[in-house]
Amino acid sequence: AGGLRVGVLTQDVRIDEALTAHQASLGDTAEHTWAGDAKVREVLDGLGLHEVGLDSVVGTMSGGERRRVALAALLIGEWDLIVLDEPTNHLDVEGVAWLASWLKARRGAHLVVTHDRWFLDEVNETTWEVHDGTVDTYDGGYSAYVLARAERDRMAASSEQKRLQLAKKELAWLRRGPPARTSKPKFRIDAANALIADEPPPRDEIALQRFATARLGKQVYDLEDVSLSFGGRTLFDDVTWRVGPGDRIGIVGGNGAAKSTLLKILVEQVHPDSGTVRVGQTVKVAYLSQEVAELDPMLRVLEAVEQVAKSVDLGGKPVGASSLCDRFGFTGNAQWTRVGDLSGGERRRLQILRLLMGEPNVLMLDEPTNDLDIDTLNALEDVLDGWPGTLLVVSHDRYFLERTTTVTSSLMGDGTIKALPGGVDEYLAKRVRRTGSAPAAKAPKGDSGTAKKELQRLERELVKLDKREAELLAETAGKAADYAAVAALDTELRGVRESKETTESDWLELSDF
Repeated sequence: AGGLRVGVLTQDVRIDEALTAHQASLGDTAEHTWAGDAKVREVLDGLGLHEVGLDSVVGTMSGGERRRVALAALLIGEWDLIVLDEPTNHLDVEGVAWLASWLKARRGAHLVVTHDRWFLDEVNETTWEVHDGTVDTYDGGYSAYVLARAERDRMAASSEQKRLQLAKKELAWLRRGPPARTSKPKFRIDAANALIADEPPPRDEIALQRFATARLGKQVYDLEDVSLSFGGRTLFDDVTWRVGPGDRIGIVGGNGAAKSTLLKILVEQVHPDSGTVRVGQTVKVAYLSQEVAELDPMLRVLEAVEQVAKSVDLGGKPVGASSLCDRFGFTGNAQWTRVGDLSGGERRRLQILRLLMGEPNVLMLDEPTNDLDIDTLNALEDVLDGWPGTLLVVSHDRYFLERTTTVTSSLMGDGTIKALPGGVDEYLAKRVRRTGSAPAAKAPKGDSGTAKKELQRLERELVKLDKREAELLAETAGKAADYAAVAALDTELRGVRESKETTESDWLELSDF
């Protein structure tokens, strides 16, 4: 309308396979021309196009690489409005952080369809929820939307009780997590606190780890001096790494850092060149790969689930196959849909359901959030809260990682695996130090130099408390059979969490100064 320039990124990327990455993203622009354009250089670097290779032919690229080329072409263009459909798919956590920073700095409107809740919080001022043939509008990003939805569901009929319960649970987690989540505009802290006054923490970490140790014993996976090279690249160089009972580990790293390969080593689909991989005798693993498993297309959804088991124990309670289907969005007649008629996202949901019905004691999830909507992600997180086993998650979805795991391990691309007490933020900081570039960070609010210094002190204190909390959880897992030691550790853990809550409140108050 009126000459409005609109650029669109769809989920189904179509690029002429005969073109090179350079031609597809920059057209016939000569290198000496675009090399002097700061915007072009920033986009190519931020999306890792140099790693893909500007001379690479589109026809030889993976789906993820093609998508990055298409996204680069869009961002380099001049548009009044850009429309992005699931733009974070196939980006690593570093790429997602860069894209969020780029969109916030850009002058112009954008419309984003995404299941990435961290990304929603970062880039949006308004959120639209599409449901039941209607569109509801909320001021603010995802955190503000969760609060508004919880308030709306509280006033709805009792039939919405389950939805309200999940909304309150997520809201409580948002308030207990890093302060930045709920310092967002339009997030009304007093209203949130009133709604979650009686809401317990999402997980009882001590009880889950004790139960996991009883099911798994002391050994789950031990990698010792493991090395692996592929195509002239060293993926793992003399790595020693331990996964214990009840560990909930998020695994991060750039594209091509061998995150999926690490899981395949653990499930013995890939064998290292040297070193030892020891697997506990009681390990019963379920592995969700990025490929959707093929099932008999004539099977009904409920039949496909009951093929594995009729019921499953979750959080100490038996849950029937039909009830679990219901929790994952297969309600009523949808449970009798043929597998062959399901969409890609529905097949992914069914794949996860079947894994859970097998009652594994080790669960490995490789990019589990791909093709899932936010309601399904909430349901999966709710199920994992009561799941007493070892959990390994590879994901670019920061929100999901923070919500479901307690420890972060990173593959830095140098053949090592490193524990990161500071989670994804620490990973991004380490990447900045290595590459020398990063998304621009916002300065703390407030005009006073004293206030800024106090904010920085509180942030350092939060990092220390997070680190101590992770250490106590690890110590507890290692001493699960020593109930006196567990009790002492539990007392200290409660104290650390109380200190953390107080420090976060101080941070929130000062950040609004």
